[in-house]
Amino acid sequence: MQRRDWILLGLITLLVAAVLWLDLASPAVAFWRPVPENPDPVKAAEQARAIRSTTLRLGLDLQGGMQVILEARGGTDVVTPGNMDTARNVINDRVNALGVTEAVVQRQGGRRLVVELPGIFDPQEALGAMQRAGFLEFVDTGGEFLADGTRVTTTYGLTAEQVAAITRTQVYPTVVTGADLDPSRIGVGTDQLGSPYVALAFNAEGTKRFASWTSAHVRDYLAIVLDKKVVSCPVIREPITDGQASISGGGIDRREAQRIALLLSYGALPVELEVVENRTVGPTLGQDSVNKSVAAGVIGLCTVLFFMVLYYRLPGTVSSLALCIYTALIFAIYRLIPVTLTLPGIAGLLLSIGMAVDANILIFERMKEELRAGKSLRVALEAGFDRAWTSIWDSNLSTLLTCAILFAFGLSLGASIVKGFAVTLFIGVIVSMFSAITVTRTFLRLLYMAAGRWLGRHSRLLLGVAVEGR
Repeated sequence: MQRRDWILLGLITLLVAAVLWLDLASPAVAFWRPVPENPDPVKAAEQARAIRSTTLRLGLDLQGGMQVILEARGGTDVVTPGNMDTARNVINDRVNALGVTEAVVQRQGGRRLVVELPGIFDPQEALGAMQRAGFLEFVDTGGEFLADGTRVTTTYGLTAEQVAAITRTQVYPTVVTGADLDPSRIGVGTDQLGSPYVALAFNAEGTKRFASWTSAHVRDYLAIVLDKKVVSCPVIREPITDGQASISGGGIDRREAQRIALLLSYGALPVELEVVENRTVGPTLGQDSVNKSVAAGVIGLCTVLFFMVLYYRLPGTVSSLALCIYTALIFAIYRLIPVTLTLPGIAGLLLSIGMAVDANILIFERMKEELRAGKSLRVALEAGFDRAWTSIWDSNLSTLLTCAILFAFGLSLGASIVKGFAVTLFIGVIVSMFSAITVTRTFLRLLYMAAGRWLGRHSRLLLGVAVEGR
């Protein structure tokens, strides 16, 4: 038992050191993840390195930003629950890939999506990325050169009758489309002259069709069309059988190349979305809320710590130390997951602090009962934790189930306020059980081993109950 307690103390010490470093000293932590830029764009997903900030993220109500409501257009055959879920995922990928990592995209009813962009006050680029279809086509120009920016009509999506009704000079046959691309192999590169380009790679079926067409059309033009607009019209100099291609020229700078790669990587929207509301939340109100919330949190925490020390004396002091560790650990978890902190989220955090204290109160009151029954200090200490555990688990389990229900409710109705409260409360309850059971128990056991007899002779320091120092 003693050896295990010392091992736990060592692990808790390491954990506290890591938590304090993350909370106080580290502005960012390095992670490996795919980004669409690499000298070898085809392998960018395996080789790219990105730095993710671990600073505490604030929600729309705390730091201001934009809230955009998008509504789907079309009949019930197009606006289906499946298509809306796909549109939500596509938009979420697009805005996050633009660097808006705190963005929240949720469904609201059957036709609407709510997009929250904290810290974004000029969201035109993000709005453009959300609404663009990003549909790519490689079209046969019939030997005709098409200038960059030319609007064209292609055969994709047209019936044979519709194609026959349009003259040859108005319609261009589609060879392959963006649906034939491999999304994981799309990236941005730079040629020997320093000019950016978008590197593409087809899937197996697309490679086969592309190889067949290029083999039969050497020295012909192949127009690369994005959303029915020509972005490049290169000449096929030799058959392309490896399934790789690139988009360059036409005044494409690095920013435009990254935008095109982004649109192609995250697919086309299955429904047309229109902005029906675009609201700006000012940062002044958010900062005022932050200041008041921090003040309320500090006052509440200090009040709880003072009560625990005054009423439960030495064990209360130990539990107060564990509560401070709990608070530091919570904020470290918020940074790592990461959790976007909102006003309801702060409410969930403060409520979880109260529940952490509640667990310690159950334990200490049970210890007092054992001491009054004539049990020794060591027996009372162990019984306090063992016999209070059932009550602690039952109450926390009911809270965790409630959090799950609230989260599901907020997810289905697009209520981010409810979700924020549920997430922070859920995390707080889980960490509070670790703090109350593991941390406090380890500290009290080691305290007993170091000064058990002395505590028996100074019973006023221990819960106000006379005990034997055994």
